[in-house]
Amino acid sequence: MSEPPIIVWFRQDLRTVDQPALAAASATGQPVLPLYILDDETPGAWKLGGASRWWLAESLTALGRGLERLGAPLLLRRGVAADVLAQLVREVDASAVYAVAHTEPFWHRAEVDAERALGARNVAFRRFDGRTLFHPGRILTNQGTPYKVFTPFWKSLRANCVPEAPQPAPDALHPVNPMPDGDALDDWSLRPAKPDWAGGLRETWTVGEAAAADRLADFLDNDLAGYGDGRNHMGRNSTSCMSPHLHWGEISPRQLWHAVRHAIDSEPVLSKGGEAYLREIGWREFYANVLVDVPTLPDKPMNERFADFAWADDDDGLAAWQKGRTGYPIVDAGMRQLWYTGWMHNRARMIVGSFLVKDLRLPWRLGEAWFWDTLVDADLANNAGGWQWVAGCGTDAAPYFRVFNPVGQGERYDSNGAYVRRWVPELAGLPDQHIHKPWQAPPLELEAAGVRLGKTYPEPLVDHGKARARALAAYEKVKGD
Repeated sequence: MSEPPIIVWFRQDLRTVDQPALAAASATGQPVLPLYILDDETPGAWKLGGASRWWLAESLTALGRGLERLGAPLLLRRGVAADVLAQLVREVDASAVYAVAHTEPFWHRAEVDAERALGARNVAFRRFDGRTLFHPGRILTNQGTPYKVFTPFWKSLRANCVPEAPQPAPDALHPVNPMPDGDALDDWSLRPAKPDWAGGLRETWTVGEAAAADRLADFLDNDLAGYGDGRNHMGRNSTSCMSPHLHWGEISPRQLWHAVRHAIDSEPVLSKGGEAYLREIGWREFYANVLVDVPTLPDKPMNERFADFAWADDDDGLAAWQKGRTGYPIVDAGMRQLWYTGWMHNRARMIVGSFLVKDLRLPWRLGEAWFWDTLVDADLANNAGGWQWVAGCGTDAAPYFRVFNPVGQGERYDSNGAYVRRWVPELAGLPDQHIHKPWQAPPLELEAAGVRLGKTYPEPLVDHGKARARALAAYEKVKGD
């Protein structure tokens, strides 16, 4: 009689290398049944946005090929996770379910429900760390409480913690035979059909574990040295673009960390860029810990004073922001990059976020929801934490009175206008000195560039100076002593 199989439940850990649940299941020598559940039925979850659904389809395709090569096909099923797991355990007489633990509140509840359902059948449910560098809650203050500010969190991490080395992929997996019935990926309709708006996503990204490894290698070879200074300049290709691969678990944070550390150790000249990059991984770790401590982070301001903030109600302003038609070129460039590629430069994310919540004085949750739908790296902790930071109402938040000047930001971080010209081509003919403020360009320059303000490109939606004053006046009404 064959040994009972172990089900490996995949979620946002769509890889075979440094996948601790898969490695542990393989090490038992028992048959392994890899499983992905599309759980879009459980109430209270943040349902996948459109860009995330597209990425998921591509990533599951890549993961399925990788698991096939190892010998165990990927099973797809749809439904409430705990119910699907309990049913599948009965079908294949599984002895255990292994999974990488997740930090999102919805997934934590699903894990608890699954553990309860399986425990009733005396089936083990084992969780493994792998979504973060360290188990959430390991890095605490001297008082034993979670950090609320990033810098001391980061200093503690660097001084006291060394991530474990990543694990290799299993050499081979023993499959379940016979394989139970599952869904066809196309039946889930994750990819858009009519209209097919994903052309820019396909043009921009190659998805999957192998693509993540290739992108990382290219970044280390070509861009890590200049990352420290170059990462803020939007017209340069100085960022790694690893965030969607990391979010979907096509590469682990430990893989990233140790690859960068190895690069630094091998070539000390990479130290400045490498340390800056490790710090960005630290931000991801920080927000994951914050979300575990404050599970309402995506829904409520951490600073309760902002519950009474006088947000505006402006559907037209929101639509102009979403479409990249605000009249501020650097804002519009960021929003158009987001729509076309499913990704936005981090500096641009801060600029467009500040414009929404301070120039337009629209609620940060509207921006959070739009990013959630349009980003291929729509991570719950990072997205919520970033928007609360911009709005001034979260942990480690920028003060509300810090209002990004879109013209100044553009002139500083896109000084030659390359980013704006790429994403707002109707302004491409303007000279550098007016590319970020076309309303100040002389009429002859506008005519020569083919720009007709209000027709080919919009007038500014608001006057930044006046909008800033209105935002600060509203803040004065809610701030404490």
